[in-house]
Amino acid sequence: MLAPAEGLTGAEAEARRRRGEANTAVQGGSRGYAEILRTNVFSFFNLILFVIGAALLVLGRYSDALISVGLGLINAVLSAAQEIRAKRKLDRLQLLDRAGVLVIRDGRETEVAPDQVVRGDVLRVRPGDQIVVDGPLLDGGRLEADESLLTGESDPVVKHPGDDLRSGSLCVAGDGHQLARDVGVHSYAGRLTAEARRATTDKTPLQRSIEFIVRLVMALAVLMSGAILAQAALEGFSVLRVVQITAVLSGLVPYGLFFLIALAYTAGAVRIARTGALAQQVNAVESMTSVDVICTDKTGTLTTGQLALAEIVPLGDHEYAMAAGALGGLAHNATTPNLTAMALSGALSGPVWEVRDEVPFSSSLRWSGLVAEEGAWVLGAPDALAGRLLRPVPAGEITDRTGQGLRVLLLARAEDPEGGLRDAAGRPGLPVLEPVALAVLADELRPEVAAAVARFRSDGVELKVLSGDDPRTVAAIAARAGITGDEPVTGAALDDLDDPALDRLVAGTSVFGRVAPEHKERIVRSLRRQGRYVAMVGDGVNDARALKQAQVGVAMRSGSTVTRDVADIVLVEDDFSALSPAQYEGRRIINGIGISLYVFLSRVASQGLVILSVTMLGLSFPYSPTQVGLTLFTVGIPTVFLTFWAEPTKPDPHLLRNLVRFVAPAAVVTATFGTAIYAVFYTLVTHGFGSGRAPERIIHEFERTTGLTYGVDADFTEASATILAQTGLSTFFCFASFLLILFLAPRSRVFAAWTEPTGDKRPSWLVLGLMVAFGAVLCVPLLWQYFGLMGPSKAVFFVVLPTLVLWYLTLTVVFRLRLFDRLLGLENPV
Repeated sequence: MLAPAEGLTGAEAEARRRRGEANTAVQGGSRGYAEILRTNVFSFFNLILFVIGAALLVLGRYSDALISVGLGLINAVLSAAQEIRAKRKLDRLQLLDRAGVLVIRDGRETEVAPDQVVRGDVLRVRPGDQIVVDGPLLDGGRLEADESLLTGESDPVVKHPGDDLRSGSLCVAGDGHQLARDVGVHSYAGRLTAEARRATTDKTPLQRSIEFIVRLVMALAVLMSGAILAQAALEGFSVLRVVQITAVLSGLVPYGLFFLIALAYTAGAVRIARTGALAQQVNAVESMTSVDVICTDKTGTLTTGQLALAEIVPLGDHEYAMAAGALGGLAHNATTPNLTAMALSGALSGPVWEVRDEVPFSSSLRWSGLVAEEGAWVLGAPDALAGRLLRPVPAGEITDRTGQGLRVLLLARAEDPEGGLRDAAGRPGLPVLEPVALAVLADELRPEVAAAVARFRSDGVELKVLSGDDPRTVAAIAARAGITGDEPVTGAALDDLDDPALDRLVAGTSVFGRVAPEHKERIVRSLRRQGRYVAMVGDGVNDARALKQAQVGVAMRSGSTVTRDVADIVLVEDDFSALSPAQYEGRRIINGIGISLYVFLSRVASQGLVILSVTMLGLSFPYSPTQVGLTLFTVGIPTVFLTFWAEPTKPDPHLLRNLVRFVAPAAVVTATFGTAIYAVFYTLVTHGFGSGRAPERIIHEFERTTGLTYGVDADFTEASATILAQTGLSTFFCFASFLLILFLAPRSRVFAAWTEPTGDKRPSWLVLGLMVAFGAVLCVPLLWQYFGLMGPSKAVFFVVLPTLVLWYLTLTVVFRLRLFDRLLGLENPV
């Protein structure tokens, strides 16, 4: 037993505060702003672009430098802004409120701020006070603590002298003094806050796949750079030329994918916000698509946290109407209504009584009562009233219902209405009682839950319920929601299990009861070890650690601030079914990014092959850095539209394999025709001018484009051949890239060599619009000069247009006959 303490003196408290024993709020826990900016701006991908951009800037190639580093800066700003936003939310996170508390200092009660409490202080705890430190209840005290936010247990817990009071809980009844034993970061609330503040940076499956693709392409670009730069060194290329070539090769890396993903995530977050799901981490929208198991709390998530009257069972000769009227009278005339009273008053009408005495419900009594002219009525737990009943209640009537997870209360009437409900000392006491009826209550299931559970199960998503309540009650609620499985398991059964044994138990169990926050976290970790992709849904502080551990954390808006702040998605209407639209929107994002990958990688592979082929032929380099900007038309604009037009169908489980099946033939065929066009134009100019047979009009055009004079400047022929060949190659590549979109999203069977027709007219209109836009580039002097091309030339179109027809026919045959599938051993259908 712990005797009441006198508390500390002011001097003792100040000395302990200086020693660092104060209940100071948890600080830090996430990366600083400088580190966030440094890691995002100077990432591995961006460093390469920045080095190239700096070199071009020194050489006076300002537009080339802008193109080289622009996307890197945009990606850095977007990623840094998102992480800074998350940091601010985490740094604000605190489990404890800042209301003053009473401590005994110098022998008298003094109100101080929670962070002024020190270890060894004695605190006065009253109803409505939040417990701000950990420590035992001292002698002379007895109270009830609501620990639902910490443990998930919905009923108040009676605390006797010597029992620990945990920070973060709430005193709902009683009075007493507490010794401050654990304060600040060492308290339960401090540890929970520190854990919740821990920054997590899980990447989604799509982000990991794209990072792998980018690294692979980057490795190939580096190898190509080494080979070409070695050749440049042997041939004596200028420094400017070397830097320009390096800039072009770095442009093969599809950095725009990261920007495209950011756009798709943002648009997806806006869409699901309209259905009641607020995405606080934008990648959570896509991540929901990969979820194959959802762990959810019970109270506040599956249920509303309220009770509903399920049944009234009259006992003996009593009638239903009389029992319903008495229950309604008790509920409507109570001055301190609880959840039970609100459930009864919502379901039953009741007369107005002139109340003479009232005994409010408390968890220590486990009953409440009213004394009025109509009699003395009591409502409470059957076992709490059993010792004062005139005759017992049939046990089967109770056990059958409690086994279904229902709450059963007994309505009884005092045999002697004048005796009242108190003893001679005025303390609450039960008289001899006549059993009247059973009031059967059920946790109110959210109306949308059963349908949402059915949809998730039909999509192959498994659901598990993790609750601090009694396992039987949890299992019954889960069954009503459509979540069934083996016998429920208690948290205590998990304590002595090692990881392999825990994994086996978790894999085969759907309902867990009496689980602490640590148990929930272990269960989520176990599922992740088994390769599952986990979403955790909760509303209390007891769910925060599990939310942080899951790949997707989902919080109810009505839940605690801590839980909302650490969640990836917040259900603003507390509607469990809002997760389904989030999952469908994630599918749209994955499908959209998937089709964009086909376009991106086809361009990268085709250009890479052309560079290798042209270099091997000993011709001039086929691209300039400014021509890399044409990817705005061939990749940038198309992928944005195709991403937003994607349908929310199930994502392709073999995306990487099918990328190879499409990109390999498209790149080889396109590069073959592109290299031929480049070689034809380059040879035409060099041989034609060398013999003096160049048409006068073309000579004037070259002079205007290159700034060199025919017959005077020695580099005229080389420069003219390069710019004509580059114009022909760029024209062919742009139109081929536009038509490639129709292979990926064919409206009719004309282009349906790779996939079935979609019937969607929008991709066709997009292709037509892109062709018109590129035609404008070739016709407007300011634009074709900016991109380093020639103006309109009949020679270019007389060669490019027939080649496009041959390219289309060749690619159609290759796709329809699956020639590359057979060559690569990938003959399975798409």
